Amino acid sequence: MILHRALRLIVITDSALAAPRTIEEVVEEALSAGAPAIQLREKSASSRELMARAERLRELTRRWNAYLFLNDRFDIALAAGADGVHLGPNDPPVKAIRSAAPDGFLIGHSTNDPAEAREAAAQGADYIGCGAVYPTSTKSDAGPAIGVEGLAEVARAVEIPVVGIGGITPEGARDIAAQSPAAGVAVIGAVMGASNPGAVVKALLAPFHERERARPQHQAEAGSFDE
Repeated sequence: MILHRALRLIVITDSALAAPRTIEEVVEEALSAGAPAIQLREKSASSRELMARAERLRELTRRWNAYLFLNDRFDIALAAGADGVHLGPNDPPVKAIRSAAPDGFLIGHSTNDPAEAREAAAQGADYIGCGAVYPTSTKSDAGPAIGVEGLAEVARAVEIPVVGIGGITPEGARDIAAQSPAAGVAVIGAVMGASNPGAVVKALLAPFHERERARPQHQAEAGSFDE
């Protein structure tokens, strides 16, 4: 799978929002609807619990030919056979993880600053998570919203894919696809808390599918990022 296409949508897990369903139930609905990537993010889980859940999600993502990322935990990502890890500002620097990672292992990094995005890319990041684009209640450390304009500024600063995160709904995804060069979006509440996760996944993906179909072939090829 070409990485920038996989990053049209990253579904980030949240057990509280998924309840009374399990994360696995919501993730499988999302995957069956076409979600190309899942990020396991469970801040309160123990390492043992996180490992068990990562192994279950790895089985699901393999079945649906999707990517699996671990939030923060490089060690568990490796042990579970995940495709990559997503690093925040308080995690080890990208260059440290890149030097220890096997070939083909993917690294994402969170920033809403163009200069920091360029530095992360120089250190070996494969993609940038940028936000909060819109106000959000699911990430207490998200900071003030930067809007689609702030996301677009970061996306134009680097050659690796940039994914918008923070308060994103299907309507917000449509604005992002139309008004920025971002590769896609990452969502928590919009899918995890949905009564019909599959329908929301399809709605989130639709504007990015439409954007690609509307682009001339030479632009689509020039704008692609290989894994």
